[in-house]
Amino acid sequence: MRIFDPHIHMTSRTTDDYEAMYAAGVRAVVEPSFWLGQPRTSPASFFDYFDGLLGWEPFRASQHGIAHHCTIALNPKEANDPRCTPVLDELPRYLVKDSVVAVGEIGYDSMTPAEDTALAAQLQLAADHGLPALVHTPHRDKSTGLHRTLDVLRESHLPPDHVVLDHLNETTVKAAADSGCWLGFSVYPDTKMDEDRMVAIIQEHGTDRVLVNSAADWGRSDPLKTRKVADALLAAGFSADDVDRVMWRNPVAFYGLSGRLDLTAPAAPPPPLHEGNSILRGGS
Repeated sequence: MRIFDPHIHMTSRTTDDYEAMYAAGVRAVVEPSFWLGQPRTSPASFFDYFDGLLGWEPFRASQHGIAHHCTIALNPKEANDPRCTPVLDELPRYLVKDSVVAVGEIGYDSMTPAEDTALAAQLQLAADHGLPALVHTPHRDKSTGLHRTLDVLRESHLPPDHVVLDHLNETTVKAAADSGCWLGFSVYPDTKMDEDRMVAIIQEHGTDRVLVNSAADWGRSDPLKTRKVADALLAAGFSADDVDRVMWRNPVAFYGLSGRLDLTAPAAPPPPLHEGNSILRGGS
């Protein structure tokens, strides 16, 4: 089984996670830029973070046989902080990088005017750079947030088939599907979706344009949720081809819209690193 996790925050995860993901069949990931859990106090901290997504994290993933790409953006939560909004002016120099396959995460958190401005500006950047967009639907008042998102999308120059609406659930999937956008679902241990609910949605709506991700980050989350959904789909009677479509071909098709997706297999994972021969020697 081959798995592509289209939304996971590996900066927050350990090398043990990479090893477990590879063993579970994960061969590619996309890491969206996101909120780190506390406020950033200057644009420079974003740039250091973006540089890590473009350099260190792809290297770390490659050590475990996993292809790594990223998405770059000013995230919705920090779009409300005037200390952070100058990042919008600097995004173009990152959006031309080879491993950037979308603009994201963008969208809504609290549905403020500042978030309206940031979303519209970044959708335009996606259109200008020929990139798809990863749009975060809010965790609160999801239906209102989705419809507000769709209003802004209709006013943009980005076609719906270049947008994935993420963090969907049963209350938002139909409107999202009717919009012509891709459908993103995050599977978490306690919140968002779980395996059984994900299977039920695919049974009702089919496998077309569906992306399933773990969205694993610094909170209670599970980087193996993609594999668990795959196993649940098989147990529910879906074919191996259905599972391959959802877990591999769909994310390849969506992020392939960037023209930058490189799924060349990294070298096979090396033996476990020891202090005496670690390429990371010098760290503590």
